Amino acid sequence: MEQKWELYEEVSAEQIETLSREARIPPLIAQVLCNRGLTDVKDVEDFFNPSTRLLHDPFLMKDMDRAVERVLKALRNKEPITLYGDYDVDGITSVSMLYLLLSDLGGDVYAYIPDRQSEGYGLSEKGLREVASKGKGLVITVDCGITSVNEALLAKSLGVDLIITDHHEPAETLPDAHAVVNPKRKDCPYPFKDLAGVGVAFKIAQGILVAMNLEADYAEKYIDLVALGTAADIVPLVNENRVFVKEGIDKINNRPEVGIEALIQIAGLKPRKIEVGHIIFGLAPRINAVGRLGDALRAVKLLVTRDRAASRKIAQVLEQENRRRKELDNVTLKQAIAEIEQMYDTLEMRSIVLAGEHWHPGVIGIVASRLIERYYRPTVMISIEDNVGKGSARSIAGFDIYNALKSCGDCLLQFGGHKYAAGLTIDASRVPEFRERFDAFAREHIPETDLQPTIKIDAEITLNQITPEVVETLERFAPFGPSNTRPNFLSRNLEVAGPPRIVGTNHLKFRARQQGEVFDTIGFNLGDYIYRVDAGMRTLQMVYGIEENEYMNRKTVQLRIRDLK
Repeated sequence: MEQKWELYEEVSAEQIETLSREARIPPLIAQVLCNRGLTDVKDVEDFFNPSTRLLHDPFLMKDMDRAVERVLKALRNKEPITLYGDYDVDGITSVSMLYLLLSDLGGDVYAYIPDRQSEGYGLSEKGLREVASKGKGLVITVDCGITSVNEALLAKSLGVDLIITDHHEPAETLPDAHAVVNPKRKDCPYPFKDLAGVGVAFKIAQGILVAMNLEADYAEKYIDLVALGTAADIVPLVNENRVFVKEGIDKINNRPEVGIEALIQIAGLKPRKIEVGHIIFGLAPRINAVGRLGDALRAVKLLVTRDRAASRKIAQVLEQENRRRKELDNVTLKQAIAEIEQMYDTLEMRSIVLAGEHWHPGVIGIVASRLIERYYRPTVMISIEDNVGKGSARSIAGFDIYNALKSCGDCLLQFGGHKYAAGLTIDASRVPEFRERFDAFAREHIPETDLQPTIKIDAEITLNQITPEVVETLERFAPFGPSNTRPNFLSRNLEVAGPPRIVGTNHLKFRARQQGEVFDTIGFNLGDYIYRVDAGMRTLQMVYGIEENEYMNRKTVQLRIRDLK
């Protein structure tokens, strides 16, 4: 799909010069930082040096004191504590992290993750009754529960104390639980609202340690799990999330736990070289696969085990499940594309809502994301069984899909999520009505200009501005992710030096020359663009990121192509 090129609003030369001088950085770097709203020297220093010293006091979060007090009581009285989590990476890492902490503190801890097929997302009646029947009087939800009003009432009637920790959007009415810890609560003064579920769970861990007069940084022992869940959940990598991912990846690369080490090996990744992309595309899908296709507790066992042999066996299971998941993905994607081409005018459509009885509910979220890559429209995929549909919704930039579902809430049985991803349950007979109303909301709220993906460009430069100091400083922008993407640059009138070629699985590779400067370039999955470049042409416009590439223990500067004209 063609992309719009959009330069950031111009920053004054005076502002760039002042920040460059005071922060002792190249002017180009100062311009990129200004684009991201970082104009103060202290903010720049904190950005380049993210550490746990920048984390906020956990007790600024509403109900944190009540949650911590109840957990301490359970620890003192040796009460069983059940951690009730979602079956995705965020939920699995949240359960695993608190399981390890509470077990290390002497707690009697159990993990419960609902079966995706029979129970669906979040707190369920079946799950609560099962927990209560085994005499487990304290349940802590992680990454779920914020909209579980009826389930909270059931828990109370069963004599179960419920602590809800979540990061999804609350409904108008909060569940009647012992404590509801969620930075998105309207009455919560916590200064950072965009934590992942595992981030909220980590704040609980910090709160427990502080209340026990233990060193709060003991929780950093589990920060690798926080990094996994945070990166995988595609939350903004700023503020505390940036700290979690930076510190957590450092631990993964230098002091990995046996479960994560086994996962890295089975995924064929290089030890000590893990970045956010490796988590999202390598580790996370394998953790997700067991929850999508079966029992997610297998992933919890991998992440909490300290037995190297056991970790290798479980990692192999995750690998097998991930291969099966890929096969289902591809089959479902082909069916979905065929249905779209039959049902929709792809040039006029504003949204996509598909429903099918033959689709596995564990892969529809992935397929929805892949449909957005192809069509760039907010997409809802619904799997129907016994006249009930379970759906996954994914969005595009600028469109709040949670609000879209909220506008159709009266024709849904249940829904929850956040701006860019959500889930729902619906009576199958109401799918046509939902499709119509969802599309009407999309047509009202998505202008024509937003139907094409946009590449934000930090600056237009010439290749001779790519100095070693610029390259080195750009690497300090990592970890990259939402709200902190790798900076993009635009250069015009480039010469294609030598013949372009396709390498690997459809990757475009050539050398770009300008004013005597020559750089290797690579465009991942851009092999279809080879028709746009001819050897010797001197009029190429290119948007790209600047990165270091290591091959055969030799580092070189490489331009990663985003788009070509």
